Amino acid sequence: MTKKKTAHIVSHTHWDREWYLPYEKHHVRLVQLVDALLDKLDSDTAFRSFYLDGQTIILEDYLQVRPEKKEKLEQYISAGRILIGPWYILQDAFLTSGEANVRNMQIGHQDAIKYGEPSKIGYFPDTFGLVGQTPQLMVQSGITNAFFGRGVKPTGFNNTVSDGDYESSFSELIWEGPDGSRILGILFANWYSNGNEIPVDEVAAREFWDRKLADAEKYASTGELLFMNGCDHQPLQLDLPEAIRTAQALYPDIEFIHSNFPDYLAALQTDLASEKRELSSVIGELRSQRTDGWGTLVNTASARIYLKQMNQQGQTLLEKVAEPLASIAHLAGKPYPHHLFTYAWKTLMQNHPHDSICGCSIDEVHREMVTRFDKSRHVAESIVEDSASFIADAVDTLAFSKYGDNAVPFVVMNTTGWSRTGTIVIELDVARLYLREGHTLEETARRMQEIKLSGRILVDESGLMLACSIEDLGLQFGYDLPDDKFRQSYMCRKVRLTFEAPQVPALGLRTYAWVESSSAASEYNSLFNGEYVMENAGLRVEIDPDGSFTLLDKQNGVLYQDLGIYENTGDIGNEYMYKQPEGETALTTKGHAAAIRVLEDTPYRAAIEIQHDWEIPAAADERLDAEQRSLVYYPERKAQRSQNTVILKLRTVISLERAGKGLQIDSAINNQAKDHRVRMLFPTDLQTTVHHVDSMFEIAKRDNVPASEWLNPSNTQHQQAFVDVSNDKVGLTVANLGLNEYEVLRDGRNTIAVTLLRSVGELGDWGWFPTPEAQCLGEHTVSLKLIPHGMDGISSGAYAEAYQFQISWTVCQTGIHAGTLASGYAPIQWESPEVAFSSLKMNEITDDLLLRWYNMSDSSTQLALSLELPHVHLYKTNILEERMPLSLKEEKEKQSIQIGPCEIATFGIQLRD
Repeated sequence: MTKKKTAHIVSHTHWDREWYLPYEKHHVRLVQLVDALLDKLDSDTAFRSFYLDGQTIILEDYLQVRPEKKEKLEQYISAGRILIGPWYILQDAFLTSGEANVRNMQIGHQDAIKYGEPSKIGYFPDTFGLVGQTPQLMVQSGITNAFFGRGVKPTGFNNTVSDGDYESSFSELIWEGPDGSRILGILFANWYSNGNEIPVDEVAAREFWDRKLADAEKYASTGELLFMNGCDHQPLQLDLPEAIRTAQALYPDIEFIHSNFPDYLAALQTDLASEKRELSSVIGELRSQRTDGWGTLVNTASARIYLKQMNQQGQTLLEKVAEPLASIAHLAGKPYPHHLFTYAWKTLMQNHPHDSICGCSIDEVHREMVTRFDKSRHVAESIVEDSASFIADAVDTLAFSKYGDNAVPFVVMNTTGWSRTGTIVIELDVARLYLREGHTLEETARRMQEIKLSGRILVDESGLMLACSIEDLGLQFGYDLPDDKFRQSYMCRKVRLTFEAPQVPALGLRTYAWVESSSAASEYNSLFNGEYVMENAGLRVEIDPDGSFTLLDKQNGVLYQDLGIYENTGDIGNEYMYKQPEGETALTTKGHAAAIRVLEDTPYRAAIEIQHDWEIPAAADERLDAEQRSLVYYPERKAQRSQNTVILKLRTVISLERAGKGLQIDSAINNQAKDHRVRMLFPTDLQTTVHHVDSMFEIAKRDNVPASEWLNPSNTQHQQAFVDVSNDKVGLTVANLGLNEYEVLRDGRNTIAVTLLRSVGELGDWGWFPTPEAQCLGEHTVSLKLIPHGMDGISSGAYAEAYQFQISWTVCQTGIHAGTLASGYAPIQWESPEVAFSSLKMNEITDDLLLRWYNMSDSSTQLALSLELPHVHLYKTNILEERMPLSLKEEKEKQSIQIGPCEIATFGIQLRD
């Protein structure tokens, strides 16, 4: 007997908090929606349940306006009629860090548990492609599934579904991560609105269901058919129970139920097991590579790059600086500010939904994002300042007392997870005079201005003198904010000190002091070896007259040529996708004479400034405006660039540190043009068909040439910290700060092109929404680092160098005092070339120390771990920080731990009281 087919109708709304309307206008509609939902649940038991879009922030947003409805929400959530979580927000996958995604899952679960159980649904309805480690992240969250709309099958203009040959035979598939984690993937093959606005009228219902049933059956592997009753900002369908009764009467051989995801999954898995259906397996990233390349939305990676830069700064400050410093301060006796971290993370994550961080909303939305970024950063900076000050006060600096009372000690802290050498900049108060002392302002200023700055040197705790540069910043006003008294104002004499700090330990610190001494500064060898040639032990850089340069990897004898050329093209696309005008030839700075001068020649660093005044087209021609207003699909546009021109001012600073393993590039762009894109080009001239790129907890391997279905001339892709082109002997890694778009050009040279700026004037998608601020006029600054290497990027340490580039140093002035921490202190020491350090934080419930690494390689490796701190127990956890069955030896300072291929490995340390 043939099993009866079942139509599972799941009520939901996909709630973009902000997009084509500002946040508060969407907010008002959200309140109306949830009001209607609660009323419906009160009045009609036939309306069984509603899925609240997988994000608990909807509860926060609603209760902000309707706090009196909290008990009603709790009632229906605990009864299972409103399903919430597992996320805090629905984040973009490729533009947010791995740790941000972990915090998103953690906070979503924490918030959901206050109301009931979080739904164990891996929900990605409209995420713009999915990272390869998603299955492992789901499994570590106790989730065995993922519902998603993009990445495997094409979704074209206005979310239409296309036919063709796809990676999966059905809408159900097995998705496998690089570590081997396997979950059930559910593709919204007919989109997450395929059961939207179901008719009650019999005639309309028959026409609706004849079409919808056929569409679902076309892709479904079993008779369990999923229909999503909702869409973007969709109001509640109040007559859904009546519509279901109509459908049941029309199609007695099909069971129509008002379902939910858990019930649908249970029925589906039962059918799959009974029918022994073999599903297709999809491995790794879901990036819509088996499509024509026009509807992938990949160029959201370069829309409003300033947002990506602020996000990189904000999430890195939280996860790689504030959390480690607060943890180390906690080990020294300071309470860990869990509440502040939760607030800062939530504020940051409110910018992580795809229509927000992707820069593909109206201008008002992105203005509010800038404020949120600032708010989160200000909290993080406050945590960093408080933690660093507490740590500095706990450091023993008595070694500097022999230099007298005028010695100025300070502490350099390295939170990168690897031992680090690099250039440090710190502003020091050489002397202070508090206004409470009662001197007149004139007298206070005079005394500070008379402070003698000559006759001083920089030393470390052993007395070793270090070369440094001093800039007198003059008289400055400042204030303290004590915990136990009113603010304390002062005048001070301030200097800026710059030097190279050698071998600061991973997750540790070193002490230095600027002291009075009769010793003379030592002579140094310049890093310049020619007018515009810089050279250290490992690298040689020569600047050409057009501002491009050659880079010699002295360790491996490889010469990289024509580096640092700027490329400019028109862009008649939108915030979602780049489109170069047909027939246009890209402009470059190759052969354009540049103004070049030496900017810095110090013991620790050399730098060269390169300036271009580059004439480029001012905008697209008038046809673009007409095509945008007429909603011409961007691949079909015929607009060209204007004959009018403007000057694009480019200031490039190339710097090389004495102990540096890479070459830093800082570029300032004064943009007065519209409808265009600026990239920097780095030819590698290495023969290889693949490249590697930093993604979420993964070094992803991608083909240089896209799939045969790919028709878009552009093959731009997402990156996080870096992209690397290597053969089996040498390679070039290009690291960046918040520049999430790159392309490996099919130019015969395997050139790495990194997008620095993209200017467009409309949102795109389903209507005409002008976005003049997306033209990004004005000043922009970007930073990159070139790291040539031998072997591969992992074993050579190039990837670790690229990760360190993301993270700022922390420095803190202190006094001369005894302390419990010595210079060189590092509570955690670890070693493994294959793993990357990711996180150090405290657990809010247990107060245990939590550490996370991930294996960059696809082979098992050993992590050697040494704990220089009093502890009772070391154990393994999942990303929700729940203890796993594996328990490691107690009270053992040194451990050797096996980390599986591509494994995300988290460990808890129970501290001794």
